[in-house]
Amino acid sequence: MAWGIVIKKSDASRRRRVTISRPRSLLWSPIARLILASNLAGLVILIVGALVLNEVRSNLVQARKESLKETSALISSVLTEVATRGEPEPRLINPAARAFLKRIEFSPSTRIRVLDVDNSVVADTYLLNDEIEGRELPPIRKPGALALGWLNIIRTLNATLEGVSPRGQPTIAEARTLEEEAMLALQGEVVASERFNDRGERIISVSAPIRLVGAVVGALTLETSDIAGIIAAERAALLPFIIVAVMVAVITSTLLTAVIARPLRKLSLASDRVRTGAAERLNLGSLSGRRDEIGDLAKAMQAMTETLHDRIQANERFAADVAHELKNPLTSIRSAVETSQAVSDPAVRERMREVIARDVVRLDRLITDISNLSRLEAEIVREKRVRVDLGRLLDDIISIYRDTARPGDARITLDLSGAEGHTNVMGREGPLSQVVRNLVENARSFSPPSGEVKVALRQAGGPDGPVLRLTVEDEGPGVPPDKLEKIFERFYSDRPHGAKFGNNSGLGLSIVRQIVETHRGRVWAENRPEAQGARFVVDLPAAREG
Repeated sequence: MAWGIVIKKSDASRRRRVTISRPRSLLWSPIARLILASNLAGLVILIVGALVLNEVRSNLVQARKESLKETSALISSVLTEVATRGEPEPRLINPAARAFLKRIEFSPSTRIRVLDVDNSVVADTYLLNDEIEGRELPPIRKPGALALGWLNIIRTLNATLEGVSPRGQPTIAEARTLEEEAMLALQGEVVASERFNDRGERIISVSAPIRLVGAVVGALTLETSDIAGIIAAERAALLPFIIVAVMVAVITSTLLTAVIARPLRKLSLASDRVRTGAAERLNLGSLSGRRDEIGDLAKAMQAMTETLHDRIQANERFAADVAHELKNPLTSIRSAVETSQAVSDPAVRERMREVIARDVVRLDRLITDISNLSRLEAEIVREKRVRVDLGRLLDDIISIYRDTARPGDARITLDLSGAEGHTNVMGREGPLSQVVRNLVENARSFSPPSGEVKVALRQAGGPDGPVLRLTVEDEGPGVPPDKLEKIFERFYSDRPHGAKFGNNSGLGLSIVRQIVETHRGRVWAENRPEAQGARFVVDLPAAREG
């Protein structure tokens, strides 16, 4: 009996089957969201702190500028009264301006200059003091590139942030030199700016014109360096935000390490244990229960190792079965040879010769089928699936059987009426041809002399869509009900009485099932209810038309 099997997963492997999740979208990835949130947390804290403190600083600076503008307007009006003359032409009286500035008391951080229409300094509060401040002068140096760069960054941020301020405050003016401010003031404008003074201090400066009637007779410049205190206070206020941001970065880094790095290390160690032989399967504990990419990876690795373990065991069983199946005919041949050498009766020697010839045929068939089975999987992986006309393929194969039939062979018929011309499947023509040949050979071996093997193809509905159903029926003794699944086991053979020895290896149906399953189909055996004989059914997904 030519029943064979396919290499299939054991019941234990079915119970261990792991469901692999579909690949996750990057947008909805839990780990991607965690990494993004972790990286943004500290940045958000700093931005919020900078926005809050920048608003406070901008308000303070703006208020200071407005205060200086009011002060400059007041001093300018007084200078107009006490230090200007209109005869013979409007002009500034320099001694009167210096005397007036000398009487004004301001904080040490404030400096006032009076310039004439030629942009020359007429009076400077730093030069009019009766007492000279005694302090060690710092080294003469220009502000460094870092300080200037920082000022530019702050100015740009302030201009941007204040430009979108809900209060609609004006942006900070571009930094100008004292000469530029004075020139604008002498043209009648009131200008404000931030810059570094000659001692490297950050200052706020306001320049206003001194007018007599409608003529500009000079310019007044007020500078204050208390902006440094404002910035220092701002930096001190920003320090808690920086500390919180650093703490958040440490916490998120620890979280990422616990959530990502440690599980990946656990996966690596478990894989190394399998690689070195310390364990047969991955022991991942709770990792496979995670609902993120690491959980998907753990499930995939677990399924992969289970599949590899089952395949290794299947190969080991296959090797043992091959050795056993090869040993039987070899033992028979050895016994026949020894017997023929020990006896001189020609009739006995002839019988031993027939035994040897029969076992050689059996060995040849067995080795051929083993070779085909071993080579089958590699060929299926290498070959690409194409559109195959299963109706044409059946017609070609059945025609060959008809043309090469011998007297007494079972008659083979083909019925394609149920397919209605739609006979295409996506697959590989060579392996599909082998399926048809193995099923037909199997049916012929069980059919009585001059019997009939019916091959039919029709359309049918499957759980995943339309299928093409191939049936091969014989008129043999049928299959015992308890053997309908067992016949697909490797090297299984239950030949009926009188069947020719050596024609079957027990691998034919195993090859059929393996090919069918790689084509996403299924195959099963049943007995014909209306007559004696067996029926083998193959369902293959139908190819889409067009």
